[in-house]
Amino acid sequence: MEQKWVVFQLEENAYGIDVQSVRSIERVIPITRIPNAASYVKGVINLRGVVTPVIDLRTRLGFEAVEETEETRIIIATLEHGDAGFIVDCANEVVEAADVRIEPLTDQKQDETTYLTAIAKGEDQLFSLLEPNRLFEEIIHA
Repeated sequence: MEQKWVVFQLEENAYGIDVQSVRSIERVIPITRIPNAASYVKGVINLRGVVTPVIDLRTRLGFEAVEETEETRIIIATLEHGDAGFIVDCANEVVEAADVRIEPLTDQKQDETTYLTAIAKGEDQLFSLLEPNRLFEEIIHA
C-alpha cells in the first residue's frame, strides 16, 4: 500500500501524519478541561461515546495560542495507548508518497525536534512529518 499523509496547517507551517493513524477529522466541539494538566492539554471530548484526550498542537509545538476559527479542526488519531485529538488550524489535504520526496532528519535535527521524523518535499509543497505517539509521551508517562 502506498503511503499517504493528512497534511494540516499551524500558522504558515505545514505538517503531515500518516493517514493510517487518522480516524477522523472533526470540527471543534466542547472540550472538558482537566485540572492541573500541562498547558497544551486542552482536555477531553466525548466523541461518539468515547472520551478522547485533546491537545492544542500549536501550543505543544511552541507556537502562540490563537482563537479558534471556522477552519480549526481536531484530528483524531489512533495511538499506541488509544485515540487522541490534535487541534490544528486547518486540515488541508491527503498527499500520496508518489507526489513527494521524503528526506529523513539527521540525528542532530532529531535531537532538537523529537516529534518530527522527516521532511516531505513536493513540487509546490514542503511539510514536516510528525510522529503522533511522541506528542503524547510526556502525558502518558507522567
